[in-house]
Amino acid sequence: MELQVTNSPFNQEQVELLNRLLPTLTESQATWLSGFIAALQTTASSAAIAAAPQPNAVGTVTAQVTAEPKEVTILYGSQTGNGHGLSKKLSKKLEETGLTVTLSSMSDFKPNNLKKLQNLLIIVSTHGEGEPPDNAIPFYEFLHSKRAPQVEQLQYSVLALGDTSYEFFCQTGKDFDKRLEELGGKRLTARVDCDVDFDESAAEWMNQVLSSLNEAGAGSNQTFNVSAIALSEDTESEYSRSNPFQAEILENLNLNGRGSDRETRHLEISLEGSNLQYEPGDSIGIYPENHPQLVDDLISVMNWNADEVVVVHKNGEARKLRDALLRHYEITVLTKPLIEQAAKLSGNEGLSKLLEPGHEQELRTYINERDLLDLVQDYGLQQLPASDFVSILRKIPARLYSISSSSKAFPDEVHITVRSVRYEAHGRQRYGVCSVQMAERLEAGDSLPVYIQHNPNFKLPENPDTPIIMIGPGTGVAPFRAFLGEREETGAEGKSWLFYGDQHFATDFLYQIEWQRWLKDGVLTRMDVAFSRDTDKKVYVQHRMLEKSKELYQWLQEGACVYVCGDEKKMAHDVHSALGTILEQEGSMSPEEAAEYLALMQQQKRYQRDVY
Repeated sequence: MELQVTNSPFNQEQVELLNRLLPTLTESQATWLSGFIAALQTTASSAAIAAAPQPNAVGTVTAQVTAEPKEVTILYGSQTGNGHGLSKKLSKKLEETGLTVTLSSMSDFKPNNLKKLQNLLIIVSTHGEGEPPDNAIPFYEFLHSKRAPQVEQLQYSVLALGDTSYEFFCQTGKDFDKRLEELGGKRLTARVDCDVDFDESAAEWMNQVLSSLNEAGAGSNQTFNVSAIALSEDTESEYSRSNPFQAEILENLNLNGRGSDRETRHLEISLEGSNLQYEPGDSIGIYPENHPQLVDDLISVMNWNADEVVVVHKNGEARKLRDALLRHYEITVLTKPLIEQAAKLSGNEGLSKLLEPGHEQELRTYINERDLLDLVQDYGLQQLPASDFVSILRKIPARLYSISSSSKAFPDEVHITVRSVRYEAHGRQRYGVCSVQMAERLEAGDSLPVYIQHNPNFKLPENPDTPIIMIGPGTGVAPFRAFLGEREETGAEGKSWLFYGDQHFATDFLYQIEWQRWLKDGVLTRMDVAFSRDTDKKVYVQHRMLEKSKELYQWLQEGACVYVCGDEKKMAHDVHSALGTILEQEGSMSPEEAAEYLALMQQQKRYQRDVY
């Protein structure tokens, strides 16, 4: 319904302005505007209002509105998608309070705009050994360079995502926090460092941010429950990482041939009835169970009662001790915070000494490849009551696996490709918690608690004609099975090239029949393989890339997108180095020019990595 001059106190020009504005307002914007006008009427002097001419009153309102520091920029740096998801939730809720929010990946943000910002919120994960995630690298390097401006006008806060089992816990977030302070910025709220179970800590930080923005006059005085939104996902499904779906296993196969040193499981999992959606490049999160033998050994060594009821986590839920250790608590990884809490709880002098300054290397060495059973036996902690001890344990984290299927090819299903991890360390057999559960204790008909982890940083190009180069040795080939399955279903015409490697051609060629069919049908244009144990000289995917350097460079010149999936510590670095060498050799670039070329490819989303 439009305003009419005859039945309103506004002149014709004002009516036209209002009729253009009002239909565009969202419900939350209309509510905010209503509250603003009410507050204006309450605080303004009636004499001043009466004295001011009507046209200037509009100008006065405008001046007061624009004077409010109500613009907030949220920058996220995210490798697996957690930081991006939290940023979207925060942006949505801040907008509902009347703030103007700019949400951007760090890779898309123009660094020179930093000096124009007043309120900056950073959500960033730490990747590998204290390194920024790929999409945070350009902004991180700019901020730590001489080009970074002074930002005395800036209020900022940092939410750091990390994992306490890594030595450089939340290092990237700490670096951003410190550097912005050095450049003159003022903290809006203190930095919060989150472990793998980040929901409650992230929600608390969001509440603190909102409160500080309100106090600074940057937003309305609305309050809301951030916890509710922080624990939910922006999805049509009711299931999420905080409310996983019990998914039935349809198939569980060993992909390796007889005689292989490796065991790689191919799991087909039903999503029927969950309404969970995914795209190629996304991951599935699985909450595993600890090995029953390790749980029983721990209970026996500690002389605990398996049926004793203990409280699990902060929600107050009660569980029998064996069930809690089996399904709720992490018992296979030692972290520095856990050692600190165990030392405090037990008063053990040996543990306290291990934590003293100067013993960092000794602590690192001890933590490596040891578990809770080692800790209680090595330091004689058997006297501790179960209820006290479990209170210092962290929640068992979900394991993320790259999805190896296209939902268009397999509706209501999700496939994963998982290598079983087994090794000996410190006189005992060790194993991957989730991978060995899949290999030894799960079969068709059983179920797993799962959720979808969306990863916007590892996606097929929007243009189906764009050539793609996929580099994925071992289980790193998983997402490329999804990529090609998707391109087959959609009829994409772009060229595709796969570099794949493993140990032996005869026993370790994962999905060999499918690659051959896609090659025959033209879905896969070309494939180069490297089987490192079939020759005297070990040959890996990066060697095959260098052998094909001329053709690979030509594909890059044609605009090809490069995808790398697999081991971050060794393979991904070697592949990155090979790409740089190819650019230098075939493109006559200096090392610096090659590095800039790859950085630009990353910024253009033509070079994407899913590495772990």
